[in-house]
Amino acid sequence: MKVLVIDDEEDVRYIVRMSLGRLAEMTVIEAGSGLEGIAMARSERPELILLDMMMPVMHGAAVFRELRAWPETAGIPVIFLTAAALTYEIERLEELGAKGVIRKPFDPLTLHNQIAAILDA
Repeated sequence: MKVLVIDDEEDVRYIVRMSLGRLAEMTVIEAGSGLEGIAMARSERPELILLDMMMPVMHGAAVFRELRAWPETAGIPVIFLTAAALTYEIERLEELGAKGVIRKPFDPLTLHNQIAAILDA
């Protein structure tokens, strides 16, 4: 499975890449900003997007809406990675159409299991 992680924090992208690449043998591609992530999603056509909520310039919800606006990215499942884990915020993201939410900090050893559980739900 090809996964695009969109997160402005290089450390988070590295941990996701190592976790999913080594433990789940997924191909992980990375974007450091929302605009870069949208462009990569359109060109690379990943099977899943992990999207940070709190990013400078373009907030995760705006990135999500933009992804849904393009036919080539509209159907890609999106799971938010966020430290903003209040119940009403999670509900709002799911109402937007997000497949799910994984709270930061997450456990790199079980990240692939969390993703699988969300995708199977």
